[in-house]
Amino acid sequence: MRVIAGEFGGRRLKAVPGMKTRPTTDKVKESMFNIIGPYFDGGNVLDLFGGSGGLSIEAVSRGADSATLIDRQYQAIKTINENIALTKAKDRFRVIKGDTNKVILALAKEAQKFDYVFLDPPYKEQQIVKLLQQIDQLRLLNPEALIICETDQMAKLPEDLTGYTFLKHTDYGITELTFYRYQGVD
Repeated sequence: MRVIAGEFGGRRLKAVPGMKTRPTTDKVKESMFNIIGPYFDGGNVLDLFGGSGGLSIEAVSRGADSATLIDRQYQAIKTINENIALTKAKDRFRVIKGDTNKVILALAKEAQKFDYVFLDPPYKEQQIVKLLQQIDQLRLLNPEALIICETDQMAKLPEDLTGYTFLKHTDYGITELTFYRYQGVD
């Protein structure tokens, strides 16, 4: 795994040891960023299942202002922090160990707002629609925020989702990417 482009481009990232985390392949990550825009003009990232931190590090490398990464596994948090250290820009990242559902409640109390959300949960525990509804209710997103979901073929995410506009669905073998834009509430 590596950072593909931008400020931290070419840096090798560590994978989380063990079988509990499945890293996004460089091919899928490159395609993902080609779809959402190769470079960003600021914005804040929320990575709900941080894993190795590769997606958030890539986003910040490509111009996002900051990233908040959440994961509940000790090994993932350790790996995320090691990978962030490689960027030499630790102040642009916030790493939180905890259950995603509980952490987003705390972020809402802080009045955090995000422009990009990465949802790459363990394939066996996909509750993406429920999480997106909760994020909408908590008002964690800025208008027009981009939502990027990485799933397996069994997830079958809907095209019709209250508060969100479906943008695109792409298939990469067993991995599928689904993109939404947040429309917000009136």
